[in-house]
Amino acid sequence: MTNKNRNYAALATAAGAAGLALGIQAAVRFSRRISFRGKNVLITGGSRGLGLVLARQFADEGANVAICARDEEELRRAQDDLRQYGVDVLAVQCDLLSREQIEGMIDGLNRHFGSIDILVNNAGTISVGPLEVMTIADYEEAMRLHFWAPLYTTMAVLPQMKRRQTGRIVNVSSIGGKVSAPHLLPYSASKFALVGFSEGLRSELEDDGIYVTTVCPGLMRTGSPRNAFFKGQHRKEFAWFTISDSLPLISVSADTAARRILQACRYGKAEVMLSMPARLATTLHGIFPGITSEVNAWIARAMPEPGGIGADRAQGKESHSEAAPSKWTILTEKAAVANNEMR
Repeated sequence: MTNKNRNYAALATAAGAAGLALGIQAAVRFSRRISFRGKNVLITGGSRGLGLVLARQFADEGANVAICARDEEELRRAQDDLRQYGVDVLAVQCDLLSREQIEGMIDGLNRHFGSIDILVNNAGTISVGPLEVMTIADYEEAMRLHFWAPLYTTMAVLPQMKRRQTGRIVNVSSIGGKVSAPHLLPYSASKFALVGFSEGLRSELEDDGIYVTTVCPGLMRTGSPRNAFFKGQHRKEFAWFTISDSLPLISVSADTAARRILQACRYGKAEVMLSMPARLATTLHGIFPGITSEVNAWIARAMPEPGGIGADRAQGKESHSEAAPSKWTILTEKAAVANNEMR
C-alpha cells in the first residue's frame, strides 16, 4: 500500500470512529430523554426572575409546578401567573436558609404530589462590591443559600428518587462558579462550591437513574439587578452591573436561558453553559488561567473603589443614578416587569 493510500485509510478509519462515537452519543442521549408532561417539578427561588421563567416553561409542557420563596406577595403573583397553563401549581413560603423549613416543604410536596420528579435548585443571592466591604456574614449567607440549601433539598428528595430509580436534579450555578470575578467574591466562592457538589453528585447517582445537570449561566437578562445587593459605592456598582447585564451581545434573555436549561434537563446532560462569552471565558481559563487572572486584575482596577456606604448594603432599586436606569439598561428593566421583579 502506498503512503497516499495509507493516509486515505487512516482518514477513513478516523472518520468511521468519530461517526460511531457520535452515533453512540446520540443513542445514549435519546435513551435518557424524558417528557415533562405530568411530571412534578420543584423550583427553588421560583417566584421571580429565571426561576419564574423556568416554571412557565415547565408548566407550558404540562408539568405540575411547585415554587418556593420567602416573599408571600411575590409567590401569590407568581402563582396567579402560572395558573394560566392549566396545571397543578403550588406556591410555598419557605426560608431556604432553614434546613427544618426545607424538609417540611419537601414532606408537604410529597403528600400533595406523591413524588418530586425534577428538582431545580435555582434560588440565589448576590452582593456586589470590593473585597474591603465584604463581611464574613456575606460569605456565610452566600454559602448557606448556594451550597447548603441545594444540599438539603437534594438530600430530602433523593430517597424517593432512588426508590423509583429515576429523577432529575438541576443545579443553577454560574460562570462565577468556573471563573471567579472581582467584586463578586462571596457569590463566586459559593458558586464554586455548588459546581463541585453538582459534578460529584452526578457521577454518584447515574447508576440510580438520576441525572444531575450543572448549569453555568453568564450574564442573563432576568431583571434581577434591582433586587440584588450593592455595597461600597453602591450607585456605581449598580450601574456597571446593570449595564453589563443588559447588553445583548454579552448577555442572554431569560427565556433563551430557560429553554436551554429545559433541554439539558430533558436529555440528562451533565453541564450547560448559557452564553458564548461564558463558554469562551471558561475555555480560556482552563487553558491559560494566568491570563484570565491578569485580565480580571485589570478589570478590578477599573471598578469602583471602597467608600460610599461601606459594608452596609442597598438593593438595586435603592441605588439608582443617571447611569442606571438609563437607555443602556432598557432590556433589564423590561425583563424586571415581565418576570415579577417589580413590586
